[in-house]
Amino acid sequence: MICQGARMEGGMAEKIVIAHRGASGHLPEHTLAAKAAAHAMGADYIEQDVVLSSDGVPMVLHDIQIDTVTDVAEAFPERARADGRFYAIDFSLDELKSLAAMERADERGEQVFPSRFPRGASSFQVPTLAEEIELIQGMNLSTGREAGIYTEIKAPAWHRAEGQDISRVALGVLADYGYADPDDPVFLQCFDWNETRRIRTELGWRGRLVQLLGENAWDEAPDVDYDALRTKDGLAAIAHVADGIGPSMSHVVTGVDAGRRPMLTDLVANAHAVGLAVHPYTFRADALPAYASSLEDALRIFLIDADVDGVFTDFPDRAVAFLRGC
Repeated sequence: MICQGARMEGGMAEKIVIAHRGASGHLPEHTLAAKAAAHAMGADYIEQDVVLSSDGVPMVLHDIQIDTVTDVAEAFPERARADGRFYAIDFSLDELKSLAAMERADERGEQVFPSRFPRGASSFQVPTLAEEIELIQGMNLSTGREAGIYTEIKAPAWHRAEGQDISRVALGVLADYGYADPDDPVFLQCFDWNETRRIRTELGWRGRLVQLLGENAWDEAPDVDYDALRTKDGLAAIAHVADGIGPSMSHVVTGVDAGRRPMLTDLVANAHAVGLAVHPYTFRADALPAYASSLEDALRIFLIDADVDGVFTDFPDRAVAFLRGC
């Protein structure tokens, strides 16, 4: 799956497609059905966001709150915190498994992407990290095609304040399933720069590690200056610890000029100069940047013009088709 003009140096021999929360453009995010579909579509890696249950089990959910993607408000209405939200860490594994997982809703309860899988239709559960790994490894065996895993540690400082060390627990599960070394088909990512360094040093993670880059206004992690991390000096510091970065699409391309040529930042060039792979997020056919006429147009701009090493996408089928055909 090599596109003309692909980078062939360093540890990234091919540009990769990362199924963002699975094939989440087609099935509810982070359900096992979405992960099975992503595998069948040919995704190179399949993403898992990880939070903890009250009994310390790593669960695959994008947020520490669970009310936007489950029926928890109907099942356990009395369990909301003072802010009105429902948190995974307040529920046991058995309680979380009793919930119906569904397409994401906004704060008004309306489906975020109206053209996607109907909210509340069919039957889905919240999977554990172990269940998802077993599914992917099982499909690797039964199909003869290996898809890797791409795991994110969510809100580690928040989890520690709640009395749980999410990174230590998640790394233990990964090791149990054979994901621990640089050559294993796994990436581990985190928004918290302090935790990324801890994962590499204190916790001794030897596998590939990616520093996610956000905006300071997002308040993703305490005391992390993403503006500084995106500078040459910041990237050099990341390169001493990690193998890649996961920037927002807007950190790579700011738009197009009058001639419809993409306006690129220097982030990719600077990251490549210090040996970092670049895997931007998130490519969605139903939420395109203003400068892209289609998902394929956006993929061309990033994979060919900007020369990123891989993309996170809700539509892995279309990204795989693009890379095979370009």
